[in-house]
Amino acid sequence: MTNRAYNFNAGPAALPLEVLQQAQQEFIDYAGAGMSIMEMSHRSSIFEEVNDGAQSLLRELFGIPSNYKVLFLQGGASTQFAMIPMNLLTPGKTAAFVNTGSWADKAIKEAKLFGETAIAASSEAYKFNRIPELGEIEIPENTAYLHITSNETIEGTQYAKYPETGDVTLIGDLSSDILSRPVDVSKFGMIYAGAQKNLGPSGVTIVIVREDLVAESPKSIPTMLRYDTHVKNNSLYNTPPSFSIYLVGLMLKWVKDRGGVAAVEQYNRDKTKLIYDTIDQSGGFYRGFAEAGSRSLMNITFRLGTEELEKQFAKESEQHGFVGLKGHRSVGGLRASTYNAVPLESCKALAEFMADFQKQNG
Repeated sequence: MTNRAYNFNAGPAALPLEVLQQAQQEFIDYAGAGMSIMEMSHRSSIFEEVNDGAQSLLRELFGIPSNYKVLFLQGGASTQFAMIPMNLLTPGKTAAFVNTGSWADKAIKEAKLFGETAIAASSEAYKFNRIPELGEIEIPENTAYLHITSNETIEGTQYAKYPETGDVTLIGDLSSDILSRPVDVSKFGMIYAGAQKNLGPSGVTIVIVREDLVAESPKSIPTMLRYDTHVKNNSLYNTPPSFSIYLVGLMLKWVKDRGGVAAVEQYNRDKTKLIYDTIDQSGGFYRGFAEAGSRSLMNITFRLGTEELEKQFAKESEQHGFVGLKGHRSVGGLRASTYNAVPLESCKALAEFMADFQKQNG
């Protein structure tokens, strides 16, 4: 077997070795077609089966109700920041946001280009080291939807529970924690996620949306940016990112083989506990960035006493086969991204490295 790195990249991120090996086996000749999935028409019956199979498996694993559509789109979650207000922020209405950090802020900036926005709650005063309490969220009148970012990859914070919004549509950016734990999809009008953290490779974005919200998009929107275009064409209006969709299908089968989403959540908790315990038991040598109640199961952010020590940690960790442990350039520090496909062994190895590093430098 090839020597695999301890991959803690924030995205594109680790994929399971079994999934990569299956893709490798099928790469040149998929399903006896005499060609790769990358070479075949997206109108072919073979690819339609791949497309439909990935949708139905996502429905099964995530418990998606029948009145929701599953779309495979391009442009990443960043395009959704604009598509959502283009399609759903009608004149006289307000788009409300919970500002939890870097990715929420990007979504807010895009929505401002299309209409009225409001901040329903924010943790900016705490340098985004926590998720606002649900009781702090104030939804203004005439709100078209409330948008939340389920997990902030850069700050390492995550909602433990989602807000109850009553008649107001809840929209969730689940890019970095989709399928990492069970979710009641019916609480949301829409969930969207770039695939490249938990669901597959970069290139495809998953949108799960209630049918009534996207039955008819405003006629003034360009065709490719209208949700109804993609709903009516089963995500095949134009050439889709076919290889990425195929890999999402393989990733979903892997989740099912692991026992489903609840089993994956327990595995994620076991993994991250190893690293959080190392931080908490270090006597202050390591300092977690996020407040305990807002800690992410996907991105563990922490600091050391000095920036020099952090640079030394990053350098030495690379020499020991660890990849991607530098914090985001906007906040510094260190970050271990522990998405679904990051194995327990990698987290165990990191916890051991951290303990050794403290012994040498503490």
